[in-house]
Amino acid sequence: SFQFSLDRIPRSREVRQSWVSSVLTTLYSTLYSLPLTYKRKPDLILCNGPGTCVPVCLSAFLLGLLRIKRTIIVYVESICRVETLSLSGKILYYFSDYFIVQWPDLKKKYPKSVYLGRIV
Repeated sequence: SFQFSLDRIPRSREVRQSWVSSVLTTLYSTLYSLPLTYKRKPDLILCNGPGTCVPVCLSAFLLGLLRIKRTIIVYVESICRVETLSLSGKILYYFSDYFIVQWPDLKKKYPKSVYLGRIV
């Protein structure tokens, strides 16, 4: 059977939030995510762009580095990102197992990415 759970974590960054204060809120979100990710030990994280996914993915990546639990991380870049990656995408490009883009030009710029066409 298929099981899933939903958990709420604090946002790492609000729209139009200053970069300086977003460092603090991202740190808070990461500290909140670490015990949650350790407790849940997910098999897969599928995310699509909000900054909140970065702390969760980094927490899961850390669990893998520590050999506690290997989690597959799949990141889907927003369809509105035609020429450049979002900030979340720029970070998770290096940590995700699968990095999916929805435009062929992004696939050319980011060779690790996977282009499947428009999926979202």
